[in-house]
Amino acid sequence: MVLAVLLVSLLLAPSADSIRFDWDDVPDRTWIGEDWWANAIQDWEVADGRVVCTEGRDNFPLRTAQLLTTYLAGDSGSFSIAVTVGTGDGTKLRDGGLVGVIFGHGGDGVDHRISCLVHHKPAEDGGMLAAVDHTGRVQLRDFSTPVEGGYSWSLSGATSPDLMPEYEPIREAHVDKAEFKPLRLSINVSPNGDNYNVRLSASETATGGVISMAWYEGIPAHQVEGGIGLVSHLGPDSGSSVWFDDFYVSGPKVRTEERRAFGPVISAMHTVSAGMMKMTVQMPPLGDRDRQTAQLQIMIGNQAIVADTALLDEDSYTFRFFVGNWDASRDMPYRIIYNDKQAWNGTIRAEPKEEDEFVIAAFTGHKSFVGPLRWNSTGIWTPHQEVVDAVTYHDPDLLFFSGDQIYEGDLTPARRNPPEDVYLDYLHKWYRFLWAYRDLMRDIPTVCLPDDHDVYHGNIWGAGGRKAVAHEGMTAQDSGGYTLPASVVNAIHRSQVSHLPDPFDPESIEQRISVYYTAIRYGGVSFAVIGDRMFKDSPTPTVPAGQFKNGWPLADGFDARDADVPGAILLGERQEEFLDHWADDWSGGTWMKVLLSQTPLVNVATLPASANNDGVVPQLPIYAVGGYPPDDQPASDADSNGWPQTPRDRAVRIIRKAFALHINGDQHLASVVQYGVDEWRDAGYSFCVPAVGNTWPRRWMPLVAGLNQVPGAPRYTGDYFDGFGNLMTVWAVANPFQTGYLPSNLYDRVPGYGIVRLNRSTRDITMECWPRWVSQPAANAEQYRGWPITINQLDNYPRRRFGYLPPIISASAYDPVVQVVNEATREVLYTVRIIGRSIRPWVFEDGTYTVWFGEPGTTSWTRIRGLRPTVD
Repeated sequence: MVLAVLLVSLLLAPSADSIRFDWDDVPDRTWIGEDWWANAIQDWEVADGRVVCTEGRDNFPLRTAQLLTTYLAGDSGSFSIAVTVGTGDGTKLRDGGLVGVIFGHGGDGVDHRISCLVHHKPAEDGGMLAAVDHTGRVQLRDFSTPVEGGYSWSLSGATSPDLMPEYEPIREAHVDKAEFKPLRLSINVSPNGDNYNVRLSASETATGGVISMAWYEGIPAHQVEGGIGLVSHLGPDSGSSVWFDDFYVSGPKVRTEERRAFGPVISAMHTVSAGMMKMTVQMPPLGDRDRQTAQLQIMIGNQAIVADTALLDEDSYTFRFFVGNWDASRDMPYRIIYNDKQAWNGTIRAEPKEEDEFVIAAFTGHKSFVGPLRWNSTGIWTPHQEVVDAVTYHDPDLLFFSGDQIYEGDLTPARRNPPEDVYLDYLHKWYRFLWAYRDLMRDIPTVCLPDDHDVYHGNIWGAGGRKAVAHEGMTAQDSGGYTLPASVVNAIHRSQVSHLPDPFDPESIEQRISVYYTAIRYGGVSFAVIGDRMFKDSPTPTVPAGQFKNGWPLADGFDARDADVPGAILLGERQEEFLDHWADDWSGGTWMKVLLSQTPLVNVATLPASANNDGVVPQLPIYAVGGYPPDDQPASDADSNGWPQTPRDRAVRIIRKAFALHINGDQHLASVVQYGVDEWRDAGYSFCVPAVGNTWPRRWMPLVAGLNQVPGAPRYTGDYFDGFGNLMTVWAVANPFQTGYLPSNLYDRVPGYGIVRLNRSTRDITMECWPRWVSQPAANAEQYRGWPITINQLDNYPRRRFGYLPPIISASAYDPVVQVVNEATREVLYTVRIIGRSIRPWVFEDGTYTVWFGEPGTTSWTRIRGLRPTVD
């Protein structure tokens, strides 16, 4: 009798605006809808008009599907939630199993893109659970009590109900059932002074009979503010699934924001190059019954013009658009039409041809989490909003993401089996990255290069694309090649690089893995884009004497300088040929050259003398400002592109012919170094940008001070040999230090981003290295020590000069291109666009030379032969 009376009281609760989901019209698929975020994507699906959680194993507990567009506001008010739950075959949940609703996680001051990640483990701002157990008993549990230790990289292991303390009910009633029949779980929450009362009930849907009810009082207000979601903790003994239907939320405390929806278009990345526009549109994992086509429309005034129609790539869930003869002279608003609706919009900007400054924003290493776990921005670093806000202020002309957009074990552990789930696991992490940066990407051309972690490697030596297989005491990774199936690698490539211009040579490598090295000409800047690990050999089989493991030589007495064995591959012949061609091509008004790749062509890192690999890095002390380790030595990490040395030198020689700046990342340590080949400072500059979120705080703090330091410069600057014997001049490094900012495990590891400013009129290059914590604009904002650094374009080829050829004066072209060719060897020494009309070309040895000058591809492109240098 009591149960029936209380049920009536719940039904008579005050009504309000409501939202309901029943999924009756949603086709079967993995994606449960734009209003939802699933943890993890592969653990949920829509099937037969219901949302189903398919994961119930002990090591993957407390799966959640979070409602994005509806939440509980911070002001006082009541609300009601109801949902129908059941199991796939009607069997009971396992002991300790729970199914129901999570609510109150996050709240004011917590980004909803963090709150929607709550699952697996309780922690601060984790909210509370209203659920039924295997007997149908309702219960209210705290999911905001922190759990100490056990997960600093990924959330893993079982979660006992004991870790989610149960609130003591004021009253409860329960009828144990032998079967777990479909139940209607109802939650009614109302204010009581500064706290809240909660009433729960569970009734059988077949009969309407209430089998369990409970009443709670004195629930703190912060526990009922924030997100709302579905919960499945463990599953039936049979391994069957848990399903949810007819989800209903109502009440004055409920708020709806449609702008929080995530989908159906997740993001759009584009490039414009030499009159061509390419765009990759990322979609969720659609089903067979979802529409498989989309339109790109360009807005001309008030008229929408269909620019291209694309068919869904079923492996990567992307639409790819291409428009030739692109009008780059003006801003071009665009929209993506899907399901006959505008699903995305943005503006493809006019090519910056008249501006005096071209600005590049560069990023690397987007780690989201390193314990301790908190479900707020002190524990979860994504969506990196402070970085996005600062970069928005800089208003860049190009975004460059150099790799590690995702980490395979970041927050959620890597799923490698079954193979069909691997790409879904990647998407779960890739979507988090896109969610952070997509509003920058929608309007700004973007280069996004996959690196090792993007393809589920700790380190990668692509070895021309072969399948990585463990053998002869080697791990699969150490043997060289790719561990993921080639189909998954190609899908990842399509998600990240398919909007780049077509590859210079599109022929695939082994296993038919796609390549993407190419050139982009935009705003007068010519960018070379390469995959600097795709062809690279692994040192383990290539240098057996070094006994390399994970890139580190472990053989007693082995000198890493001896690892330069004949025939070892770095960039590979194909990419070297491409770079050689690119260095010579200054057509189309090109006035600056920039190389974009994953990592520097040196090893800028030191380790204590007792360490023979960098496994110690996360535990190394981080010093106060001015602190310095006692015995650090240059590291010899073959994951860097300091190895192999001979092809490294070839690459540096090619790059300097173009007077190109090299922008890269990967190393978790921001640096500006000047490459050397035959002597220090005879080649160009590299800017390795800081990680956005860093869990591997490398450092460059060598025991011995560098040679030829600038007076007053830090001890770690100057001329050095790296651990492989390569020549490099260190101009600036952002070493880890105690910043005083919290959380220290984020800020003391020197996170941030890079800004590069290219000046058209002076050809100056300014490199800026910004800490993550600096807001823009900020009065007296300080960059990391040593920055900004300004060089001139010509400083990227400062090789010692032998003499000068006679002056060249162009009568028909202003700012002409000048190319110098050695007539004996037919080698192009360098090519550059000068400022003004005249130049006295320089050469590096005696001989006879041809000089081309003018505008390539026009009648002004002329040559003078038989020139000999004079020595000044």
